[in-house]
Amino acid sequence: MNVKEDLHRLVDQLADSELETARRVLERLHVDVDEDPVSREELVEIEEGSAQIDRGECVTLEELKRKHGS
Repeated sequence: MNVKEDLHRLVDQLADSELETARRVLERLHVDVDEDPVSREELVEIEEGSAQIDRGECVTLEELKRKHGS
C-alpha cells in the first residue's frame, strides 16, 4: 500500500465528528508546504503524535469536551 492509499484508509476510518479537524490539519500541512515548510523538529512532533494515536494514547474532541464540561 502506498502513502496516499494509507491516508485514504485512515480518513475512511475517522468518525464523522473528526472529519473537520482532519481537514484543517491537512489544509495546514498544505499551506506549510507552500509557504512555510515543516521544520525537522515539527516533523518529529507530528510523527510522535501519530505514534501516540496508533498506541491509543488519544481522546476525541467530544471526549475532551465531556471531561472538561465544554
